[in-house]
Amino acid sequence: MSVLTRDEAQLRAQLLDVHRYTVELDLTTGDETFDSRTVIRFTARSAGDTFVELKPAELRAVTLDGESLDPESLDDGRLPLKNLSTGEHELRVDAAMRYSRTGEGMHRFTDPSDGETYVYTQMFMDDVQRVFAAFDQPDLKAVFEVSVRAPEGWTVLANGITGQRADGVWQAAPTPLISTYLVAVAAGPWHSVRTEHRGLPFGIHCRRSLAPHLEADAEEILDVTRACFDRYHEKFEEPYPFDSYDQAFVPEFNAGAMENPGLVTFRDEFVYRSAVTDAERETRAMVIAHEMAHMWFGDLVTLKWWDDIWLNESFAEYMGYQTTAEATRFTGPWTEFGVTRKAWGYDADQRPTTHPVAPEKVDDTASALLNFDGISYAKGASALRQLAAWLGEKDFLAGINTHFARHRFGNATLADFIDSLASATERDVPAWADSWLRTTGVDKLTPVVASADGTCALTVDRAGSRPHRLTAGLYDHDVADEGRLVLRERLDLDVPQSDPQPIGKRPALLVLNDGDLTYAKVRFDAESFETVRAGLSGLPDPLTRAVVWNALRDAVRDGELAPAAYLETARAHLPRETDLALVQGVLAFASGQIADQYLRPEDRPAALATLTALCRDLLRRTEDGDHPGLRLLAVRHLIGVAAHPDTIAAWLADGTVPGGPELDPELRWRILGRLAVLGATDEAAIAAELERDPSATGQEGAARCRAALPDPKAKRAAWEAMFAGDDLSNYLFTATAQGFWQPEQADLVREYVPRFYADAVALSARRGPAIAQAAGRWAFPAHAVDTENLRLGEACLREADPTPALRRTLADRLDDLARALRVRGEETEEAQVARVE
Repeated sequence: MSVLTRDEAQLRAQLLDVHRYTVELDLTTGDETFDSRTVIRFTARSAGDTFVELKPAELRAVTLDGESLDPESLDDGRLPLKNLSTGEHELRVDAAMRYSRTGEGMHRFTDPSDGETYVYTQMFMDDVQRVFAAFDQPDLKAVFEVSVRAPEGWTVLANGITGQRADGVWQAAPTPLISTYLVAVAAGPWHSVRTEHRGLPFGIHCRRSLAPHLEADAEEILDVTRACFDRYHEKFEEPYPFDSYDQAFVPEFNAGAMENPGLVTFRDEFVYRSAVTDAERETRAMVIAHEMAHMWFGDLVTLKWWDDIWLNESFAEYMGYQTTAEATRFTGPWTEFGVTRKAWGYDADQRPTTHPVAPEKVDDTASALLNFDGISYAKGASALRQLAAWLGEKDFLAGINTHFARHRFGNATLADFIDSLASATERDVPAWADSWLRTTGVDKLTPVVASADGTCALTVDRAGSRPHRLTAGLYDHDVADEGRLVLRERLDLDVPQSDPQPIGKRPALLVLNDGDLTYAKVRFDAESFETVRAGLSGLPDPLTRAVVWNALRDAVRDGELAPAAYLETARAHLPRETDLALVQGVLAFASGQIADQYLRPEDRPAALATLTALCRDLLRRTEDGDHPGLRLLAVRHLIGVAAHPDTIAAWLADGTVPGGPELDPELRWRILGRLAVLGATDEAAIAAELERDPSATGQEGAARCRAALPDPKAKRAAWEAMFAGDDLSNYLFTATAQGFWQPEQADLVREYVPRFYADAVALSARRGPAIAQAAGRWAFPAHAVDTENLRLGEACLREADPTPALRRTLADRLDDLARALRVRGEETEEAQVARVE
């Protein structure tokens, strides 16, 4: 399949000025295809040849300036436009387009709860051509006028305000100048909650079957939306640039959300139908803030080419967390960022596939798609947080507002962004950008404390090249409570230092990057490390504890701290933790990485026992009902690490955990999934549960449970569903893959490990990037931590020619596998030599 190269995009942008698209979609033509008619009005600046992109089921007719073109000239998604003369042109395209089941293009979903059907578009990055003909690149902005014929009883949402014409067709207001990938349509019998704010119509929308759950949370969602909207108008001089603000929670959405102007689409798991923690509500608020930030940075001002994708995502990531903290009731989002998102960035930045936040050159769209990772999001946001600390908030925002004013409704590059920031300060912003945005890898900062005449001085040893503005926290034992640590002082440091920093008497604990303002791995001096092991839970600030837990996590991954020591620290301190994001982050790492990968199989039962005991401690602590979120986390994780079925089977039979909570659908499916792994349930029980909960989430739960059954026939059926056929949607594929591999079933699934690589290559070539990424992430045999699996994977990368999306995901998973082998002390001699070299 063809991809657009940077050189091709530059040539086309030099040749064309695209003015307006008129797009007519007909969603009443059947379940497999829809009709798409497009008129594109554009100017050729000079005579020449170019092409328009389109991936139809059937191309019926094409005319250019009234002259018919041969539909058979369409080749690999490109329709050539030859011998264009200088001046105005009109291209008309009439085609039938396929609906998608993979979350790309026009995705179609039928709700098993009530039989209602919904469709929505996901045009990013180059999937507009699955919906209508387009010059599909971000710097050919145009006005879009979209109309949709939809079945009776449906509502159509789009980038602009929509209404029904006399003929029943839905008409959307013309957009301002936007990029092709930002055009959006969502149609179906939506349940909607509408309001108005500052003179603009606001709406939130979901499937009808989720209506009670949306209604329950509507005020919270709208309160967050209004608060963020107002806060951005305090920060940004440019007003919100579109005519309305709709937020649609859509089914089977691949990402968290998509920043379509005026119509943000979210995965509808954010409409909670089961109990969630306040940390999960905080995450939803952050995603709302993140997507709204894109209305300015990404939609109003858009990248020129995909090498600057970080300008979109890093900015929205930073603003999302910062604005959530400033404008909503959620005050701890930076703790969640520190323990979860930042870890995502650190991991990505230490793999062979790492790249700069701002790569020098991204050659084509397939390469660009691979850069939507922890570097473009979490590392980039960390860099911007560091930049804001270095410039000061006032100058940082002044530079941002200059950027909006200079490039509104246009496109911009990294150079433009840096120039806008530099206009607001005397600091050397280009030099900062070279150090932070053009380099790869994670610096490591280690404190060196020298003592003389009863006083100490701090020197920060830096392994790396970036300058850092950070805070060092000095903590002493509380004389009134030996379990608590008290902050003596926070010292502002610039690294590299000009001189050692006097710190007075040696503290019990010295924490570099206290406050988490920079992006670096940190280590402890020997005395501080002993204090951490004994007193971590006594630190007063959850963000400080996040920095410490991240440091311990990094040390395990780097082979400097034994996995068992991390578990012991968690066992000692997590039962006293109050921050939900920290509890979730530590338990996820302890169970997912340490127990399942970093420990040898013979050590796993002891690890699960430790985690079970930890969760039981949390349950005992929350018996008074004062910490429902903490109790819910403990219940979830106790289910996940249960080595014996009796307790959780009794919970399922009783419909409740003793002392609460009562089992909602999410917990019931979670228990049934674990019972399936343990061989303590069967197909009849799964079918009965599905009859009890026939929703889309229930369908996914059943697929996960069936794939997890320790039965050869069940494994064979799951494998064939994933790899032999193309019927599974993106979500059902993922659910099946999540159930298939289980450490407890290593012998049963051993024969599938070598099969994975060939089958995944074929599947990815057949079904495209979204399924390729799902296969690499979820269907990869991560439980098989052995050199044979690593050898098979490396051979696949060398010899099997996987698609770019699968290649990147496999390379990352294989690097994680190699790291697990190193942590276990089982690295091959060849790998040791290669790593040293």
